[in-house]
Amino acid sequence: MSIDLGDKKMGEEKGGFEPKIVGFTCNWCTYAGADLAGTSRKKYPPNARLIRMMCTARFDPMFAFKALLNGADGVFISGCHPGECHYIKGNFYARRRIAAMRTILKQLGLDDRVKSYWISASEGEKFANTMKNITAEIKELGPNPMRDKIL
Repeated sequence: MSIDLGDKKMGEEKGGFEPKIVGFTCNWCTYAGADLAGTSRKKYPPNARLIRMMCTARFDPMFAFKALLNGADGVFISGCHPGECHYIKGNFYARRRIAAMRTILKQLGLDDRVKSYWISASEGEKFANTMKNITAEIKELGPNPMRDKIL
């Protein structure tokens, strides 16, 4: 899997650091929530590139590691609320994988660059606010220190 994030320093030519964020989203909930935010004309930063998965159970921690090592400044994983998964237990599996992944990220000092949220299809406003918050948090952290260090 290769995640191409384009130019090295997106937005920096304008004078400020603009983070690149890769989002892994559930097709049925968060991706639909992002669509609702867009069709409702909710304003949020354009810093995230969303990757739609059928379910967050499909999320593999290597996706986040590769995104960070390939230059992403932040990663977020989002799906259906626990107990509301279209595939019954998918978000519980994802939650377990994310928790295990965080232990490795802490050792690398990157645990604060990966966020996870539960956003349903009807929560377009919550999606927009979440994107604003994630972008602000990653902006405050600055560029990914692992960018261009490995691989």
